Amino acid sequence: MSAFDDRGRAQEAKFARDQDVLFRITARRNRLLGEWAAARMGLTPEETDAYAKAVVQADFEEAGDEDVIRKLAGDLTAANVEISDAEIRAALNDMTAEARRQFIDSEN
Repeated sequence: MSAFDDRGRAQEAKFARDQDVLFRITARRNRLLGEWAAARMGLTPEETDAYAKAVVQADFEEAGDEDVIRKLAGDLTAANVEISDAEIRAALNDMTAEARRQFIDSEN
């Protein structure tokens, strides 16, 4: 029974680690998205930092990426930046890849 318990604990630890990694990558991706959108809106460095943090916080509203996409679309539109939903989703995909790369680099 001990081997079975050890295996269960190992699987739980792996799941917890995987969830932590996913959370860190998603938070980094959202920060990168915030910086990308801030550049499109012409924000100052201080405003960019605050905006990137706000985008990270926006992701806690609901599960999935739709809350972040809605925030970016609304803010960019309010700033008179012409952008499509497809462009935002493409940036989301690009920033996901970049966040993963940065995470892997930081682990080495």
